[in-house]
Amino acid sequence: MKFFNNKLSRINFLILIGILTYLYTNMSNNNGYVSAISKASASVINISSKKNIDARLFDERSANNLIGSGIIISDDGYIITNLHVISGTKIVEVELDDGLVYPASLIGFDERSDLAVIKISTMDILKPIEVSNSSTVQIGDQVIAIGNAFGLGKTFTSGIISATGRDYGNPYLELIQTDAAINPGNSGGALINHKGNLIGMNTKIFSKTGSYAGIGFALPANKLINLASEIIKYGSVKRSWIGDFRVKLKRFFFNNKVMIGLEIVELKEYGPLFNTGKVRPGSIIISINNQAPSWENLIQAINNSFTGDEINFEILQNSKVEILKITTEASPS
Repeated sequence: MKFFNNKLSRINFLILIGILTYLYTNMSNNNGYVSAISKASASVINISSKKNIDARLFDERSANNLIGSGIIISDDGYIITNLHVISGTKIVEVELDDGLVYPASLIGFDERSDLAVIKISTMDILKPIEVSNSSTVQIGDQVIAIGNAFGLGKTFTSGIISATGRDYGNPYLELIQTDAAINPGNSGGALINHKGNLIGMNTKIFSKTGSYAGIGFALPANKLINLASEIIKYGSVKRSWIGDFRVKLKRFFFNNKVMIGLEIVELKEYGPLFNTGKVRPGSIIISINNQAPSWENLIQAINNSFTGDEINFEILQNSKVEILKITTEASPS
C-alpha cells in the first residue's frame, strides 16, 4: 500500500492508532462510571432517624433528625448501615430509590466495627448490592462513593483507593482509605468498584472541619458481610476467644541480639491458650501470624478470626522457640 511507502506515513499511522486508543480508553472509563452507578444505585438507600428530646424542655415535642445511608444486602429487606447513624434514636425510616419510605426495625449491631443491621418489610422488589472480594482491592483502583451527603439526596463521588489496612486508632478494623469525597450523610453508604460491586461501606472521615478533606475510610466488604451474617443469625457478633490472659511488652536478649516480644504475665487456667499445656506465665510471644509481636497485632488476629480459625504463635519458652497453632473458640458470655 502506498500509505506505508515511507517512514513518515508509518509514524503518522502509529500516532493515529495511539490517539484512537486513548480516546477509546477514556470513553470506556466514563461509560464505566455510568454503568457502575446505574448498577449499584438502587441498592443504596437514604436513612432518616429521629432522636426524641425531652418534651419538658419545650412547649411541644420536638425531634433531632439524623441522616445517613444504608446498603440493601438481601431481597427480603436486610440493610446494613453504620451504628452511629441510628444510635440512640427512637424512629428509623428508610427511603428507597423510588421515593417510598418505610419504617425499619433494628436486628442487631456490632459496636466495635460501628455496624448495624436493620430490616424493612415491603412488597417492593428490592435489589441487593453485588459484593466483590475486598481483599483483592489495590492502591490506585478507581472507586465511587454513594451516599446521602448532607441530606441532599443520593450523591456520587469518585476517586481512588489511597491505602488499605488502616486502623484509624481501632486495632479491630482494617479500613480501606479513599480520596473519593465522603461527607456527613455518606455514613453507611457504599464504596463500589468500576464494576458497580460493593468493596466497602463508608464509615469515617479524617477532617478538621467535619467535611471532606480528601481522606475517607470504608469498612471492607468481606468483613461487613461476615459480621452482618452473624448479626442476622444470632442478633450479635460472636467474638473469637483464646483464653483470659495479660501480656506486657518486653525487651530481651536471644541468639546474640536484642528482641521485643509480649511476655505473658498472667494466664487463667482455662481456654485454648492454656489447654496447649505449653504456655505459662513467663512465656514470650515473638510473632503472631508471622507479624510483629504487638498488642495491636494480637487483638487484630483474635478479632479478625471466627470460631474454629487458627492463630499461629511463635512462643519462646525456656530458651526454645516453638510454633503453636491455637484454635479459637466462641467468646464466653
